[in-house]
Amino acid sequence: MLNFIKNLIGPRSSLKLDFIAGVTGAILVIPQGIAYAIIAGLPPQIGLYTAIFSAILAALFGCSRHMVSGPTAALSIVCAAIVGNLSPAGDEQYLSLMCLLSLLVGGYQLAFWLIKAGNLVNFISHSVVQGFTSGAALVIGFSQVDNFLGLQEDVIRTFHWDSVWVGTVTLLGSILVKRWMPAAPYLLFGMGLGVLACIFLADQNVMMVSALPSVLPSLNFPAISFENIIALASGALSVAILGSIEAVSIARSIATRSKQRIDGNQEIFGQGISNVVGAFFQCYPSSGSFTRSGANFDAGAQSCRSVLFSAGMVFCVLSLVPSITSLIPVPVMAGSILVIAWNLFDWKTVWTMRLNTLQEKVPFILTLVATLVFPLEYSIYVGVIASLLFYLSKTSKPLVTPLAPRVGHEGKRQLKNVERYQLEECPEIKVLRVDGSIFYGSIDAIQGQIERIQSSGYQRIILVLKGVNFIDLSGQHGLAHMLEGYQAAGVIVYLSSLKGNVMDDIKEPELLKLLQSSTLKSSTTIAISDMVKTIETEKCFECPLRVFNECDIRKNKAANESES
Repeated sequence: MLNFIKNLIGPRSSLKLDFIAGVTGAILVIPQGIAYAIIAGLPPQIGLYTAIFSAILAALFGCSRHMVSGPTAALSIVCAAIVGNLSPAGDEQYLSLMCLLSLLVGGYQLAFWLIKAGNLVNFISHSVVQGFTSGAALVIGFSQVDNFLGLQEDVIRTFHWDSVWVGTVTLLGSILVKRWMPAAPYLLFGMGLGVLACIFLADQNVMMVSALPSVLPSLNFPAISFENIIALASGALSVAILGSIEAVSIARSIATRSKQRIDGNQEIFGQGISNVVGAFFQCYPSSGSFTRSGANFDAGAQSCRSVLFSAGMVFCVLSLVPSITSLIPVPVMAGSILVIAWNLFDWKTVWTMRLNTLQEKVPFILTLVATLVFPLEYSIYVGVIASLLFYLSKTSKPLVTPLAPRVGHEGKRQLKNVERYQLEECPEIKVLRVDGSIFYGSIDAIQGQIERIQSSGYQRIILVLKGVNFIDLSGQHGLAHMLEGYQAAGVIVYLSSLKGNVMDDIKEPELLKLLQSSTLKSSTTIAISDMVKTIETEKCFECPLRVFNECDIRKNKAANESES
């Protein structure tokens, strides 16, 4: 409630800037809201209802001062695919099922908020999101081909060339305005050019968008039934996850410019409230819009009141001039949607993806292909599973890196990667740094790497554990077993630089017993010093390398003792 009041009041000095940003937002959202509703298979006014109610609720109950929520391209195409399996677009039940989907999506998001899952969306990689949105862009583009070309449902499908001309003017006009005047509402300009082309250059047979009804939305209950809930539950989870990712990612992206601190969990709460309450006002699932959020920030918005001003202006359009959409030709909307799809497809990411690692490329490609092959509500799971498999594969194989001393800044000794810096190693002592958690999935890989190194004949090993953040019970047991095995084989092993919080979590009795003996050293310097003392004096005298400072100290001490 405190966040709600804080968002609603805002600083008085920002009213003018918020109003200007609200005007910009309204100009952007009216054509987008209509276009996205058509993508979702809904009447045009539903997109505007969502741009009013969902946007207001998300702004008031979220935490971002600049993010604008409402209808989005990606969610529109996913929702159409989910509800289209149960009812054809235009059917009496279609809208009611779409509202139920919004209710379920909001319910899932509120559940995410309750379990404080706001930060979990960070574990869904950028590659998966980009793969999904790029695939959704292709699906959106293909869905508008008939409207763009004016294809007639005759026995022989023929182009309507005036429709092609009007759509092309809209498409090219939008692209050129965006390129030459990035700050201008390019969709609105493009649609205006398309309408003019239809009036002056086309015949009267171009199909027009239907007029908005003069009746404003009233309280409505979705088609709640056990069968419908079961049918939509899986798809709603996909939309909830995708919507949460979109919202938190956009909020954080804008926050890097505004220097605002974002609470991801609070943002998901705002999305949940907007989808639950919006469902009772004929709204379909919504999320953050990157285009409108960026425009809101660039227009100088200082608080979420800019969203309230924008929603108020859209409400006025619905109330005063609802028939305005009847002036828009269908090919104009198709051209606008194709522009949206073009912008949604991240060409730069697709091009640079070829230079990325397999860990980034494979989830992107799998998600992109899945959007074209499988139902959209399941495609994101393909990428998520692929990302998790790569992540588990990487974390199950922590790096075990050989180290050696190197003189660094101000003459201080630094232990560096042997291979990277081409350093000499002590022939008697092997220093290894473990980077990664030691847990049930990684302990075997760590043991295997150390055994391969030890098999070359080293009888003295120092394990530097400052890169270890967690050791679970299986890891503790495996570490104790490994140390006991080396002790039995006569190999001396010291552990060093174990973090205090990691040490506090160790409960395995055998490992505790080993660590409380002389096995654990508080620092690598102490570990090296103590380990050097275990080497036979003759070997140190004969060794020409003098890798450690302790080697010279020991030799000088031994020489002084022999003289005395």
